[in-house]
Amino acid sequence: MVQEIVLAEPRGFCAGVDRAIEIVERALQKFGSPIYVRHEIVHNTYVVNDLKAKGAIFIEDLADVPEGATLVFSAHGVPKSVELEAQRRGFQIFDATCPLVTKVHVEVAKLHKEGYEFIMIGHKGHPEVEGTMGQLDYGIHLVEDLDDVATVQPRQMDKLAVVTQTTLSVDDTAEIHAAIRARFPSIKEPKQQDICYATQNRQDAVKVLSGQVELVIVVGSPTSSNSNRLAELARKLGVRSYMIDSASELQEAWFDGVTKVGLTAGASAPEILVKEVIDRIKALGVVAIRKMDGIEETIKFPLPKGLKLAASEHIADSKLHATGK
Repeated sequence: MVQEIVLAEPRGFCAGVDRAIEIVERALQKFGSPIYVRHEIVHNTYVVNDLKAKGAIFIEDLADVPEGATLVFSAHGVPKSVELEAQRRGFQIFDATCPLVTKVHVEVAKLHKEGYEFIMIGHKGHPEVEGTMGQLDYGIHLVEDLDDVATVQPRQMDKLAVVTQTTLSVDDTAEIHAAIRARFPSIKEPKQQDICYATQNRQDAVKVLSGQVELVIVVGSPTSSNSNRLAELARKLGVRSYMIDSASELQEAWFDGVTKVGLTAGASAPEILVKEVIDRIKALGVVAIRKMDGIEETIKFPLPKGLKLAASEHIADSKLHATGK
């Protein structure tokens, strides 16, 4: 019987996700529905459905956005071509790209002007990777694994830099970085690593958590890169792990013979889902819930201009948050 749930700390929403969701909610509050969002604002089913219910419409093609509409770019960022097309079509645009992803875009643009080519470590098809690679028309090469590092062919090696998708496995990326350095010894690396603080912190927490439990449950949607990495990390550390989108996906058989369960959540998963999972596991007869010691995250990113609330709106907004809506 499960005797204890151990909660990872930190877990769940990061500053970039908080900001992205708030941008959509503020836009709805200020301009009314519908607000159009290119791609899922963050990769979480609950969050997307909640915003749909409030009046957000999620699209992939700008042709689906009517003239004069308000458009929000997702937290993952967009290719330069999408940004330019949206401007050309005259939409009112709010960019919810995570500032840590924007930092990578800025670095790519700056070094490109200096004649650099790039190797990007990331997952093909992920919107963040498409957004970063789409900052340039040429000269950026994707590698997903060590085999790709061995075969990638930049046009020149004198000016070569490496960038990384922000939500990857810290350990796996370190291995790929090492292989890139071995093949291209003079490659330029970022001043600070591209993998974001929240991804790093949640992976570090899972490393500690995995030493204390027999089973790890990760709350996160299948499309969430950082959530997938948490489940993979626990398995690599020898602990059985499952990733679930909601409490309804829990299976009682997972808990057979388990006395301690670890619980964490990806950076795009809201705490309400964690609470629902706790309630479901408690029904199995859990005796105690313990929160791990961990880093307290205090970072907050500012909202774009045009979404600042007037004093009267601030009062209404604070009342809304006080009621938990």
